[in-house]
Amino acid sequence: MATANQIQFRLKLAKKTLTTASKVVTVTKSRIKKLEAELKKAKAASAKAKTKKPAAKKKPVARKKPVAQKKQASF
Repeated sequence: MATANQIQFRLKLAKKTLTTASKVVTVTKSRIKKLEAELKKAKAASAKAKTKKPAAKKKPVARKKPVAQKKQASF
């Protein structure tokens, strides 16, 4: 059986471990929230970029009219 001092020592260690673990959990939760917000913004931006504008249609190239050739005078 452990003495009272040993139990107190173990209890302090357990409490320290618990507080550090809870700090890590809270930091991780806040980091997850930030990343989820960034992901949401990125998805919205990519969706907006996809549906932003249709590509401008190019005008068809105007074809040149064939130039009538002059008849050469036969001599």
